[in-house]
Amino acid sequence: MTQPSEVLDRVLVLEMVRVTEAAAIAASHLIGRGNEKAADAAAVEAMRTAFNGLDFDGTVVIGEGERDEAPMLYIGEKVGQATKGSPKVDIALDPLEGTTITAKAGPNALAVLAIAEEGCLLNAPDTYMDKIAIGPGYPEGTIDLSKSVTENIEAIAKAKGVKPNELIACVLDRPRHEGLIAELRGIGCGVQLIPDGDVAGVIATTDEDTTIDVYMGQGGAPEGVLAAAALRCVGGQFQGRLVFRNDDEKARARKWGIPDEDFDRIYTLKELAKGDVIFAATGVTDGSMLDGVKRLRKGCMTTESVVMRASSGTVRWVKGEHYKS
Repeated sequence: MTQPSEVLDRVLVLEMVRVTEAAAIAASHLIGRGNEKAADAAAVEAMRTAFNGLDFDGTVVIGEGERDEAPMLYIGEKVGQATKGSPKVDIALDPLEGTTITAKAGPNALAVLAIAEEGCLLNAPDTYMDKIAIGPGYPEGTIDLSKSVTENIEAIAKAKGVKPNELIACVLDRPRHEGLIAELRGIGCGVQLIPDGDVAGVIATTDEDTTIDVYMGQGGAPEGVLAAAALRCVGGQFQGRLVFRNDDEKARARKWGIPDEDFDRIYTLKELAKGDVIFAATGVTDGSMLDGVKRLRKGCMTTESVVMRASSGTVRWVKGEHYKS
């Protein structure tokens, strides 16, 4: 069992919801407007402002890129109103997970973040990551990223007591996944393709109502850390391996503390997010996990959020009504 952190006060649990709510509401004004950058910028600015109203000493370890590339919420940025004795935390965030989804008014766009004590979240570079994830209830070691797609599906099916053709895998709809999709369908496995939002895709494996048994494929490494943080709270298994397309990406990895000998390393759940972790998400658009921001009447908006904590194993669903003063 994960021990409660002396740094992560329970008050921070609700505060993290307020942060993701602010980002989601800001992004919601751009739903369906076709402007990905504007939607992302609105969420970033709102999240940054919300962070800076909190009494803590926060460092962004998973953010919007490096300082020269992202003027707000960049990797290494300090946030919060730190005073003497303020808790020091590392932060992984994606103010708008699903920028394209939001611009096109599609499903499953989220504002997400995770916090942990210093050094407990992998400072993953902005590269791709091969991922595989399943929800709770399976024997440890059921999945293995070093094995083939077919071998993993067979192992999951055996552990679940079903045939491979009774499973459904969630995969990002990308040309790079053509081979993966073909292999899954070749063994009779169902495939649910999603246009974006692989954090939501990984979390979907923890909810039986989604019917998704496994998440597979290649997505962003930062999103991998966020997804791992969520699974740390509710259970499940996750493995990830960084993917480098060029020497520049390898140089970025070295800059953020990833040694050359770890370039081919398969990271487990607790290597990506260890210790006590708080994860929070608010829906921007309607999805399988959360409802999006709604405008019910003049001056009122509603939000739906989820917040989890690893040490308590608690998942709280938070519905908010926000009235303009």
